[in-house]
Amino acid sequence: MSVYLDYQAAKPVDPRVLSAMRPYYNKIFANPASLHFDGDDATNALKESRQKIADFINAPSPDSIIFTSSATEASNLGLIGAALNRKRKGNHIIISEIEHISILNLGKYLERQGFEVSRVGVDKFGVINIEKLKRLIRENTILISITSASNEVGSLQPIVEISEIAQEKGILFHTDAVAIENVIPIDVQKVPVDLMTFSSNDIYGPRGVGALYLKKGVRVNPIIIGGGQERGMRSGSENMQGIVGFGKAAEIMKQEINQEADFLKRLRDKLISGILSSIPKSYLNGHPEKRLPSNAHFRFEYIEGESLILLLRDQNISAATGSACSSKTLEPSHTLIAMGLLHEEAHGSLLLSMGRYTKETDVEKVMEVLPNVVKRLRVLSPLTPPNLLKQYNEVKE
Repeated sequence: MSVYLDYQAAKPVDPRVLSAMRPYYNKIFANPASLHFDGDDATNALKESRQKIADFINAPSPDSIIFTSSATEASNLGLIGAALNRKRKGNHIIISEIEHISILNLGKYLERQGFEVSRVGVDKFGVINIEKLKRLIRENTILISITSASNEVGSLQPIVEISEIAQEKGILFHTDAVAIENVIPIDVQKVPVDLMTFSSNDIYGPRGVGALYLKKGVRVNPIIIGGGQERGMRSGSENMQGIVGFGKAAEIMKQEINQEADFLKRLRDKLISGILSSIPKSYLNGHPEKRLPSNAHFRFEYIEGESLILLLRDQNISAATGSACSSKTLEPSHTLIAMGLLHEEAHGSLLLSMGRYTKETDVEKVMEVLPNVVKRLRVLSPLTPPNLLKQYNEVKE
């Protein structure tokens, strides 16, 4: 039996979504820009999908939804587009130290374009320090971008408080909502964000499509120039199959999100309790309570995360050490380092993320297998102290 607990990196397409997409591959295939009847069918599908996604986040108008090829592109449009549009007002931008790697790299890019980028720190739980954020704000601050939740350790961020601070100061506020969109209802009328990034695959839709929410009156400069699609904000023929799938996924998620979150929270708490009680020198990373219902992020002393992943792979368990987008590097997690962990502590991390198709038996298998995997690695590690090795030997005897 294989166990997939890497939902934070990628999710399967819901069969109901796949069914909705099929006609748009070979039956309703016209370009929505065309003026004939077939083009009208595509245009109507585009409008319906845009409305479904607007409903999903309670946006007051479907015109506030700009389709992109991914969440990464949506963040590029939001941050670069807003920065360029407001450059005459100032050149200072604030992000956090625990942003997704795509946002961190955007910060570096904007610095090369002459903008000043400050990075606000977090506490030991990976939560933004509001007072530090306030102290970073200047007269020339034009944009703040803070993730809604850490995609790695799962800590929820004080987005309402941050958005109110930005609104009071007349600063645009962007949030990357990808980590929360499948487990926490989003309401852009209650949380006064100006720009929001979200994606299709993270709500069990297809990959290759994302969206940027753009509050009415907020302007961004386009970064892809062409035929003027998406109200001139994002040129290029629309990915109709993906957009229809995105819309259907949003419709389903809006109906099922609360029930799904409750189910995942129960599995998460069972997994956290089981692992921490059965493995000595194990710790939970991230906030113990204010965290994603789907996220269980651990660290284990005296072992290395990549070895842990490979041994779990031998047991047909798919897991991660951190963000999939930065897994090719041997550097420790920037999020864990920002939280104050030492490099050796950060290297011994394990992310188990659950989703719509996770079963209780999946969690039980991990709880059965993981203690022995950690023990095996510690017995081989020169870092394991003699007293812990002695405990393992006593258990074996």
